[in-house]
Formats: sequence, structure tokens, C-alpha cells
Amino acid sequence: MNWELGAAGLAVGMLIAVVTAPVGVSGAVFLLPVQLSVFAVPNPSVTPTNLLYNVVAGPGALLRYQRDGALRGPLVRRLLLGTLPGVVLGAVIRVFALPGPNIFRLLVAALMLPLGTWLIFRTLHPEPPENRRSAPASRTVTGLALAVGVVGGIYGIGGGSILGPVLVGRGVPVSQVAPAALASTFVTSLVGASTFALLSLTHSGSIAPDWFLGLTCGLGGLIGGYLGARIQPRVPENLLRLLLGTLAAGLGTLYAINALR
Repeated sequence: MNWELGAAGLAVGMLIAVVTAPVGVSGAVFLLPVQLSVFAVPNPSVTPTNLLYNVVAGPGALLRYQRDGALRGPLVRRLLLGTLPGVVLGAVIRVFALPGPNIFRLLVAALMLPLGTWLIFRTLHPEPPENRRSAPASRTVTGLALAVGVVGGIYGIGGGSILGPVLVGRGVPVSQVAPAALASTFVTSLVGASTFALLSLTHSGSIAPDWFLGLTCGLGGLIGGYLGARIQPRVPENLLRLLLGTLAAGLGTLYAINALR
């Protein structure tokens, strides 16, 4: 085993999680291009490796949010109800249909770049109270979670990077969205990684996760996620919204550049 690679994975996982955990993003969506470009994880193995990262990293932030009582409420149940079946369907699609990564990158860029920019603008220039949107209905949240679950199963992202900006943009406070999105990410990643592991037993190719890299990156995410969740209650809501918008816009820009290459 390459312990230098493991140390790099630990550091990358921790740094990403410290920044993303306070706004409900696991960090796997930012880890994906690092795995492809720097660590050279093959397709489709990069997807279950990302899911494994979420499984290992998730409890760090969730433990802290649980201590703060932030995991209570119906939003967690609504997200799980949609994302759980979605991630299994996405994993099956990933193995049998193998959609190209460039299509995914363009879709992420088209969604996240304008969404992040809009969230930043609305935070700096808030709407009058009478014009603000109310929180989305339960069915809308579950339907959105189902779609995000499919995407997460295909590409190995937890979905918080997509769910977070959308829900916050629709008026749900970051303090509610972050723990619910991370809980959904953890459970769906556990199911998704298990699905890939089972599929790898009956199909050839790079389907199983890179266990060493997934575990070392995840250990870093475990530490960073706990620290990020501990910081979150001390950060003003508007600053969290700006951070989430910046992450979304930065992610969209990064994926657009990678796709155009």
C-alpha cells in the first residue's frame, strides 16, 4: 500500500469536510474530480469509492449534530424516503448503462453554477418579507430527494451539494438543511456502496470501491466533519448561505471546466 497516497487522501478528506459539513455537504462531490484527476481511480470504481468515503466520514458530523439536537424533525424522514430507493436505482444504472462522466459534469455545471450565484445574490440582496418563498411542500421535498438519490447512485455523490442550495434557496434555514442532508447522504451512501459491492460479485470490471483510498479519505472526512459541525452553530446564517452559494457556484465552474476539456 502507498502510505503517501493514504496521507494525501486523509488530508484532502479532512480539509474538504471541515468546509462543507457546516452547510450539509459531505464533500464527496468535490472529492470526485480529485479521485479522477489526482488519484487516478478508474471508472466506475470511483463511484463506490466516493460512497465509501461518505459512509466513513458521515458519522463525524452526524454525531455532533445529534448532540446538538439538530437531527430531530420531519425533514430527515422526507429526504430518506426519496433518496433510499433512488440511490439503488442509480447504482444499477451506473453499472449497466455506464453514462459518460462529461454528461454528468455538464448537468451539474448547468444546475449548480446559476443556483449558487443566485443564492449568493439573494443573501447579499434579500427579498422583501412579503415576496419570500415559503418552504417547499413535503411531496416536493421527497420527489427532489428521489431524483438526487438517483444521481448520487450513478456518480457517487451524497446529494447534499444539490439538495442544500435548493432547499435553502426555497426558504429552509441552513441549520435545518445541513444535518438532514448529511443524514440522508450517510444512509443512501451506505445502501449505494453495498449495492455496488454486491454487483461486483457478479460482474467484471472496476465495480468494487478502492477500499484503501475510500477509507483513508473517509477517515479524514470523519475528523473534518466533526469539526465543521461543531463550528456551524457559531456561524451566522447569512455567512452559511454565502458559503453554500460559493461552494455550489465553485462546483459548477469546476465541473464545467472539466467537461469542456
